Amino acid sequence: MNAADDKTIVREYFNSTGFDRWRRIYGDGEVNKVQLDIRTGHQQTVDTVIGWLKDDNNLSQLTICDAGCGVGSLSIPLATEGAKVYASDISAKMVSEAQDRSALALKNTVNPDFTVQDLESLSGNYHTVICLDVLIHYPQEKADEMISHLCSLAQSRIMISFAPKTFFLSILKKIGTFFPGPSKTTRAYLHREADVVKILEKNGFKIQRKAMTRTRFYFSRLLEATR
Repeated sequence: MNAADDKTIVREYFNSTGFDRWRRIYGDGEVNKVQLDIRTGHQQTVDTVIGWLKDDNNLSQLTICDAGCGVGSLSIPLATEGAKVYASDISAKMVSEAQDRSALALKNTVNPDFTVQDLESLSGNYHTVICLDVLIHYPQEKADEMISHLCSLAQSRIMISFAPKTFFLSILKKIGTFFPGPSKTTRAYLHREADVVKILEKNGFKIQRKAMTRTRFYFSRLLEATR
């Protein structure tokens, strides 16, 4: 299966059965234990990103690209803190949900600025580019291209999270428990941290901070890199 097919699968999944599943996970309603575990893990990653940005004491002065914004879990709190946020997702249903949540939370439809776009078609220039939990849907070669493109959009900083390729997670994935349950997601690709760091450095970025979120069913390595 080639990368183009992966993108089609991702788009169709998050515009159909995947949308309902992940809208529940990223919401605050009742979910099963596995979904609650994933919700908790994802929120920890989001909280880490927001904490890092707040630490610099200039969040309200930043322009931020949230690539693969989902239902706005990161974009909306960043806009609440005063950042100018440009958010996009490959799924029209996800973007529509994000817009609805933003309207309720922020009482406006201007910031964040939500659009339906795949990652490769993003353009512009932003102080910080953030891409959380997107690379898991794509193989390494395609992930390298995506990271390079995101780097070209970032003036100063890029933040990326991914499912790290370790012996333990590789075995977990192989036996089918990485995304348990009857409603599975798209293919889950694991990425070696060294490979991600290498492509960031190739594009002129240097790692500044790292974090790891690990719950029973959610594993995410977060990297911050700056020029």
